[in-house]
Amino acid sequence: TTDFAKARVVILPVPLDRTTSYVSGTRNGPHEILVASSHIELWDEETQTDVHSIGIYTLPEMEFPFAGMDDVVCEIRRVASELVNRDKFPFILGGEHSITPAVVGAVAAKHPGLSVLQIDAHADLRDSFMGTPHNHACAMRRTLDFAPTTQVGIRSLSPEEAAAAPGLRTTIFYDYNMRADPRWIDRVVESLTDTVYITIDVDGLDPAIMPATGTPEPGGLSWYETLALLRAVIERRTVVGCDIVELSPMAGNVAPNFLCAKLIYK
Repeated sequence: TTDFAKARVVILPVPLDRTTSYVSGTRNGPHEILVASSHIELWDEETQTDVHSIGIYTLPEMEFPFAGMDDVVCEIRRVASELVNRDKFPFILGGEHSITPAVVGAVAAKHPGLSVLQIDAHADLRDSFMGTPHNHACAMRRTLDFAPTTQVGIRSLSPEEAAAAPGLRTTIFYDYNMRADPRWIDRVVESLTDTVYITIDVDGLDPAIMPATGTPEPGGLSWYETLALLRAVIERRTVVGCDIVELSPMAGNVAPNFLCAKLIYK
């Protein structure tokens, strides 16, 4: 047991699901991750530690009684700023990927020189989509307003995004060829600044282990590739915040929910 004052890590559930365009349901992601988390053993066999002893506090789910996405984004940033200004490590549970820029904005204000590691199938570099610049398909374009980004596992983007990418503050590791370089994980780490925020869209993982997402794409990272990448970044950089987004729980299949909870704990 812990309380907010003593906790080093604060979990913030943000069940936003307004701009998803294929399969919705991400509003249920944070709740199902938390349900799954209650079934995880506390001992980590790899690090030989009882991770929860660092102090983990879970806030209530955010609510959004706002008509427009502008107000939603402002509210997420306000709450995230409170956490980082109190020297908490924020871990955000989405919800759709449009939550990420607001959190990164808050973290970047606290940590100048921040960079972002994105694990994702999609580039999310559209400037606007379906009438709003705050669509989940614009998540990383908005994030670039606050920090340069390294994008890993990318295997879906529009012609417009492909044309814009060379002029943006982003380094893209495409899923189809990144493993051709045996040093690809080292190159990812080297592309990041000393201080890093990590955003994980679950569709960045292989849909064989993560089918519960609105836009699953063939390919993607395996469980152990994901852990190897995260381990290298965490060992060699200072990570100051994280999110996991775009889980769309599937009736009758709790494995993806448990995977997210386990990944957060790791």
